[in-house]
Order: sequence, then structure tokens, then C-alpha cells
Amino acid sequence: MFYGRDTELLKLNQMYDSNKFEFAVIYGRRRVGKTTLIREFIKDKKSLFFAASESTASDNLLSLSRCIGGSNDAPVFRDYETALAAIFKSAENERLIFIIDEFPYLAESYRGFSSLLQILIDHNKDNIKLMLILCGSSMSFMENQVLGYQSPLYGRRTAQFKILPFTFFNSLPFFDGYNNEDKTILYGVTGGVPEYLNKINSSKTVRENIFDMFLTTSGHFFEEPSNLIKQELREPSTYNVIIEAIASGSSRLNEIATKCKIESNKCAKYLSSLMTLGLVVREYPYGETTSKRSIYRLEDNMFRFWYRFVFPNQSAIISGLGVSVYDNVINEQLNAYMGLIFEDICKQWFFVQARKEPHEHSPPFFIGSIGRWWGTNSATRKQEEIDIMAVRGDNALFAECKWTNADVDIDIFHDLKRKSAMFQYKSSFLYIFTKNSVSSKVYDEYVNGRVKIYPLDELIKLSNY
Repeated sequence: MFYGRDTELLKLNQMYDSNKFEFAVIYGRRRVGKTTLIREFIKDKKSLFFAASESTASDNLLSLSRCIGGSNDAPVFRDYETALAAIFKSAENERLIFIIDEFPYLAESYRGFSSLLQILIDHNKDNIKLMLILCGSSMSFMENQVLGYQSPLYGRRTAQFKILPFTFFNSLPFFDGYNNEDKTILYGVTGGVPEYLNKINSSKTVRENIFDMFLTTSGHFFEEPSNLIKQELREPSTYNVIIEAIASGSSRLNEIATKCKIESNKCAKYLSSLMTLGLVVREYPYGETTSKRSIYRLEDNMFRFWYRFVFPNQSAIISGLGVSVYDNVINEQLNAYMGLIFEDICKQWFFVQARKEPHEHSPPFFIGSIGRWWGTNSATRKQEEIDIMAVRGDNALFAECKWTNADVDIDIFHDLKRKSAMFQYKSSFLYIFTKNSVSSKVYDEYVNGRVKIYPLDELIKLSNY
């Protein structure tokens, strides 16, 4: 079943309907659904779908020739120029979509391919009805070697699509049948990657799903992250220890480097590679774009979960102790693990509400950016953290996100109010997001209009997915 890429599909169909030359670049991390989107788009249209392989130039030319000829017995073109010329010519009088999936493999096997494609586009684009789509999972290659200024193809594309994982609210249909806490936990361990979401077995409990997916050697995710690291990067053992360090709580460059026993400048290069893959993000205190206080965190929930709970317990899992790993490790740490996940969900919620017509749950002002803040309280010289902060003009929004089994007490409200007072804004809006409920004293502050409170159940109910 195709789901969740309506905006991208609409744009692709608009490009197709132009009936003139179009060139779309589609890229994003592996498993995110790029190929599924393309196949949905072309299912009722004339198209050539060529999936390049990590092979030689001659092997890929053979495969391309078979794709163009429609059979394994098709004659092999003598070179890429002849093959591409045939495709361009066939699009002179009728609409044709030509897709190259995993384009980086082809471009790396034949270094002159991008230049050849550029020449053909420049000479023919005004006289053909071709819709060209280049798709790739290597983020750095697609951004630098296809979209980048130095690329021969620079300026030729008519649209680009960076395919991202689903948000929590986009992912909710995958969790039908579960209560809201379980839905949130399932998102916390799989993230919004469609292929991962599809592995959830709705007939089983969260505990059973986690065991089946992660805690047995036959589980789909038991080796998934390590295999992806081996496929994408050299020195996988070094990347493993870096990701594990971040997953276990190290966030600053010097902390990560020290824990991994790697020089800071080398560690920074490894982190840069992980950011290029979309696995790690560098985060700054809200309102800053450069800061020595920047931190690193894992962007991918499944990787975050795997490196925190599976990677350090692989020997036990291989020995058949997956149930014990869940009961003695995961179950005890799950609330702590879910804290950052819940913060991200609450940030997403503000944008969900902002896309609707103005209503009582709309953000108090337009939010262009939103994030965490951490730093020194100038009055006390102590370190402070604010889970969510957003600013526009003289208005500021501050939020606390609590994923805890206990009801949130009045101290949380007083602490949020105190931290908001560190900033001098004309108007401050306070929010508390909770897994469960709040005490009567906090509820009194809500009734008096001093804070807005959203328990998880209401958060999801108001998303109207």
C-alpha cells in the first residue's frame, strides 16, 4: 500500500503534465521510500526504469541496454552516448519517463556519465518530451555531484526532492490497534522510515515486537545498522564506537572523542560523514548557528535504539538471552530513552497545528524555527536547559516535555517559569507536555491561563491524522 508522499506525488504529476523536458532529482537515506514513490508515480505511464548496480561500466551498460530493449536478448549499445541518444530520440514525439535509480553507482563506474548527460540535455531539452529522474541514496554524492555548483548537471534540474522519514504524526496509521503510549514507543524504536514501520506486527505487543525485531539473531534489525554502516563507510568499527558513545549519552565533541579514544579532529571528520548519511545531527542552542556549546545527537530513532540497547548486548542476544535483555535493560531504561523522542514529537506537534486554520490550539505566533536551548544562567552561573523554545519578535514560547509515569507536579511549572524569566521578552507563552497527567496544582495554573498543558492522549487526538 502506498502512503504518505502525497505532496511529492502531486509535484511529480504536475511535472509530467507539462509535456516538456523535466529533470527531477530524488534523494534520501536508504529505506526511506524513494523507489516506492517513483514506482507509484510511473505505474500508469510509459517509462524506462533502470537500476544501476555497484559494478563496472560495461556491466551497467549491458543492463541499461536490456532495459531499453525490453529483454535480456536485446542488442548491447556500443557506448553510453549511443544508449542515451536512443532514449532522448524516443522522447521526441511522446512523453517518456526515464529513471536511473542508484545513480551514484552508475556515475562512479563511468566517470564521464554526468558530463555526457549534461551535453545531451543542453542540446535536446527544447525539443523533447523526456522526464528524467535521477535517484540516489548517497546523500553527499547527490548533493555535491548532482545538485552542487561543481557538477556538470548543475542548473539543469527542474525540481529536487529530499525524501525524509515520516514524522510521528505521519506514522500513526502504522500503529493502529495500539494505545497512545505504545504508538509513541514504537515510533521511538523504528523512527519514521517506512520500511522499518512496515515490520511492526500489529497482532503482537510492543515487548513482543521489540524482541522479534531486535533481540533475536533472526530479527530484521539485529544486524541492520551494522550492515548499513559497512555498506556506506570505511572503518565500520570506528563508526560503531562513535555511534554507541552518542547513543549512551555522550554529546559534545570532546566527550565523544575521549570515550572513543580518538583525536578530536579525526573524530570531527567521522561525525561529518555520519551527518552526511543523515544518521547524526549537530545541534546548537536555540537561536545560535555557531557555538562551542554545540552537541551531536543521533537523528535516526532505530539507530539510536539499536546502539543503546542491542550493540552492547549482542553477546547475550546471540546466547538466546534476548528476553532478559528486554526485562533487565530495556524495560528499566525505556522512559529515559523516550525523553528525547517525546521532545521531538512535541516540536512536530507545533507545526501540525500551524498548518491548520487558526484555532485555540494554534501556536501563539508564527514559528519559523524551534529547538532546545542550553547554556549558563547569567544570574546564578548555573547550567540550564529548556526542552523547547521558539521566538518571534518580542514573543517567546517555552515548553517542558516530561515522559514519566508519575503525574507532573507544580515544581515543573515553577521551574519552567523561572527559566523563561532568563530571557527578556514582552510576552512569554508556557507549555507543558506530559506522558500522563498533571497534579491538581499544575491544573490550577492551566485554568488560570498561565500555562497550556497537553497530555499525550490529547496531543495525538488534536493532531487529527
